[in-house]
Amino acid sequence: MAKEIERKFLVINDSWRDQATSATAMRQAYLSVNHDRSIRVRTSNDETAKLTVKFGKTALVRDEFEYDIPFEDAVEMISFAVGSVIEKVRYTVEIGGFTWEIDVFEGAFQGLVIAEVEMRSEDDRPMLPHWLGREVTGDRRYSNQALATERLKPEVVHAVSN
Repeated sequence: MAKEIERKFLVINDSWRDQATSATAMRQAYLSVNHDRSIRVRTSNDETAKLTVKFGKTALVRDEFEYDIPFEDAVEMISFAVGSVIEKVRYTVEIGGFTWEIDVFEGAFQGLVIAEVEMRSEDDRPMLPHWLGREVTGDRRYSNQALATERLKPEVVHAVSN
């Protein structure tokens, strides 16, 4: 088991792109969701797949269990998605000893760009890059689970200008 401790922000411009060290095309689907838990399947670059189970009521810290699964199984599981399948490209940017993950959404959520930073402790204070906008850590409308399973108003989803 691992603790997931992360902060999440909207991204206000593309100036992070020249610092990106990787890009991974992802498809992810939720197989089961509840207010304090979820089961998710995710494929990466049409090659690998993971099954993730998360528990926890807070936006900042949750228990997370993640397992590699056969890609073919993941593709089949995605057909059982609750709600929509999320498509995005995840970029990584290294800043001050922290790895920022920038998700550029495609499909129904095109125009949405969210950055998150995973921390080792709730007391960590990562440097906040200039390309970050409003923090949305506690705003569940911006969680992947809510995006996939709830109907959001377009003005909420497309609140980011590039």
